[in-house]
Amino acid sequence: MKTHIVAKKVKLHNPVLLVGLPGIGNVGSLVVQYLIQQLNAKEFAQLYSQHFPYLVIVTPDGGHRLVSNRFFYYKNPNKKGNDLVLLIGDYQPATSEGQYEVNDMIVKFFKSLGGKEVYTIGGYSAEARIIQNPRVFGVTNDKALKEKLANFGVIIGATPNLSIIGAAGLVMAFADRAKMPSACIMGETGLLEVDANAARSVLQLLVKMFDLKINLNELVAIQHETEKLIKELEEAAGKEGAPKLGEHPNYIR
Repeated sequence: MKTHIVAKKVKLHNPVLLVGLPGIGNVGSLVVQYLIQQLNAKEFAQLYSQHFPYLVIVTPDGGHRLVSNRFFYYKNPNKKGNDLVLLIGDYQPATSEGQYEVNDMIVKFFKSLGGKEVYTIGGYSAEARIIQNPRVFGVTNDKALKEKLANFGVIIGATPNLSIIGAAGLVMAFADRAKMPSACIMGETGLLEVDANAARSVLQLLVKMFDLKINLNELVAIQHETEKLIKELEEAAGKEGAPKLGEHPNYIR
């Protein structure tokens, strides 16, 4: 099976793409999945690829589906605003060949929808420590986006000489080649597999940027679980003989 997209026709107004695929702290996945839920976004396309793991996902009703990346759309009630295309997925490709093929196709598909801007969302981890008050970092080649993000409090230019692995970097790079402004937005995270604190920081930014009417309170339960885990880890680290946190590679995903 070659990489391909199955899609329904949709008509969108100045759409912006938000990409939230699995990565560090699952920040991107949590952010975009939460937006899909809160905005009642509608699924309209699925990307399948031989570069995804050879398995199926068991569904809540006892059925199954192929591993995929899935596109949703949100029609902005404000005619002056942007419609959103939201991308989530089960996995990212495990090989370089797969990463380039899949992410190139994502960008080409979005451009065929009349795409205007692209934002990838990920986690930024610089140290092996727990981040209680996450900052939001940004990377972009577009001067206008640099100014826009900086005006919203995003830290630009503080992450030199780092690697952005997978879709968070490649979708942005392919968007540049397709002449679409793009940026990678990263919530600061540390050791947590699901970092709701980092996700909340990014969500607060996106709410302001796109004037979204969503309720962040439903994220509180996940955030409380995160804070509970932080406390447990800190207590464990303080015990005599507990393993010390080692150095953590600087990278974004």
